[in-house]
Formats: sequence, structure tokens, C-alpha cells
Amino acid sequence: MKRLVLLLALGLLAAITIPVLFGGRDLFAELASFPLQQLLLMLALIGICWNINALRLRLLLAGRAGRLGQTRAVGIVMSTEFAICATPGGTGGLLTLLGLLARRGIRPAQTTAIFAVDQLTDLLFFLSALIGVALYVVIEAIDLDLGWLVGLPSLLLVCGFVLLWLVMRHYTRLLQVTGGWLERLKVRRKARFGFARRLLHFRNALIETLRLPRLTLLSVFALCCMHWMLRYSVLYLAVKGLGAHIDWAWTFLVQMLSMAAGQLSFLPGGAGGAELTSTALLAPLIGKQSAAAAVLIWRFVTYYFYLIAGFPVFLALAGRTFVKLLYRQR
Repeated sequence: MKRLVLLLALGLLAAITIPVLFGGRDLFAELASFPLQQLLLMLALIGICWNINALRLRLLLAGRAGRLGQTRAVGIVMSTEFAICATPGGTGGLLTLLGLLARRGIRPAQTTAIFAVDQLTDLLFFLSALIGVALYVVIEAIDLDLGWLVGLPSLLLVCGFVLLWLVMRHYTRLLQVTGGWLERLKVRRKARFGFARRLLHFRNALIETLRLPRLTLLSVFALCCMHWMLRYSVLYLAVKGLGAHIDWAWTFLVQMLSMAAGQLSFLPGGAGGAELTSTALLAPLIGKQSAAAAVLIWRFVTYYFYLIAGFPVFLALAGRTFVKLLYRQR
């Protein structure tokens, strides 16, 4: 717990310090001139995103969690996303979702499968969006030397989908190979069979989720597209509110690369890495001061606000379970 709080504090410090160093003294004048109406609009977009993700969750659950209302689903989403922002690599998100859905009778394998399908739809959206950005770069004849910014993430996503397909296709062989590795590592037979059993439960639950009606899966993907289109419009609105101009496609690419780089910082919410990458990519286009101000506003809406608004909801829904876990560890 102490390490988690320390990492979160370091992350918040890095998230604020990096843009301030880039922007200098005039950064605060840029922030003071930002329209309040624009900020309220951006926060409203996040509220809409929470409701969209709650509807996605309800569709993927397909009635298996009983009568789950929209308000309760929004609370689960806010708690899960708070845990993602507050833990390194977002590792707390799945654990929070497991705990909250377990109260509603959802088995861990089913919850993990729902979480996996949710992440797969996100990856599919990003792949589709990157293809669209690549076409935009070619059609508009933008500097093709920057093509690697589109090509590299696209290649990684394609490789990820191919790897997942191979795992699902040859899962029996995977179990045999991993079983052999675990045996060489002198893992007990009972533990090896337990791992294989859990993996099979997850696979069966994933197939069950993917066999939902096509209209339901298409609706989930459509909601996923709506969520990320709104979420990734925040940086564009921040730049526009500062009086600068940049194409939406490039703000999308900057956010995607920044969040990927943020994972390498191993700090909660990708703090430090996300700010450094996004500021460095925006500075040549709109200037250091405007870039630093835009990044601070963007991160306030998509990171600090998630922590501020999600913390009380997390305590209300998962606080008791969290306290019990800490007590057991002690």
C-alpha cells in the first residue's frame, strides 16, 4: 500500500513538473486564458464516456449480473477506471472489476473474458483509426517522414491480433508447452493443473461472450468507437481553446503514442511518459508554451479528474473489499 501511494505521488509530481518545465513562466498565463466553457464541455464529454462504457458493460454481461441499472453500471465503470489510473500499468482495473462483479454472481473467468472482449474492441477501434489516419496522411500529402508514427503502432496491433488468434487456435499446444515449462521450474502438479483449469475456464467464457448476438457485439463496437472519438477529442478541444490550430487526426495520434509511451514509465496512469511524449510531439506544431498548457489541461480532464471523481465512488463500492484485502495482507 505504501509503495502504491508513493508511486501515485511520484506520478502526479511528474505529470505536473514536465509540462511546467516545458512551458516556463508564461504557462500560467496560457492556462488563465483558457475558456471555462471549453473546460466544462470537456468534463461533460468524460461524463458521457462513463455512461457509454457502462452501457457497453451491460451489453457484455447480457443479463448475467441480474438487474444491473445504468447508475450502478456507471459506478462500476468509474471505480474500475479509477483503479486503472491509480495503479502501475492499470493492473488494479481488472482486480476491481473482478471484485465488484463477483458480488453479483459473476465468476472470475466470466469477468476476465468480458474485460478481454472489451479490450479487444478497443484494439480493433485503434487499428481501424490508424488505418484512417494513414489514408489521411497519404491523401493530404503530409510529411511522409512521419509515417513511422502510424506504421509502427499499426504493425504492433496487427501482430497482437495475430498472436491472439494463434493462442485461441492452438490453445491445446499452448497448455502442453506451458505445462512443460512449469514442470521444469519444479511447480507442483496441483498448481500446474489449477493453472490449466483456470485457463480453460477463461477460454470457454471468452467463447461464450463472443457468441453473443451479432447485433449486440456490433453495438458494443459502435459504443467503443463513440467513447474513443469523444475521449480523444479532449486534446483537440484543449488546443483549440488556447487559440491554436491542429488537425484532429494528429491529436488522436499524439494521444495514442503518448499513452503507449506512458506505459513504459511504470507509473500510475502513464504519468511522466505521457506528458513528455505529448509535449515533445505538440511543441513543433503549436509552440512550447501552448503545447505544455494543452497537455496540462488534457491530463487534468483525462487523468486527474478520473482520480478526483472516481475515488469516492471507488470507496463507496469497493472500499470494504479493499480494506479486507489490506487486513489479510497484514
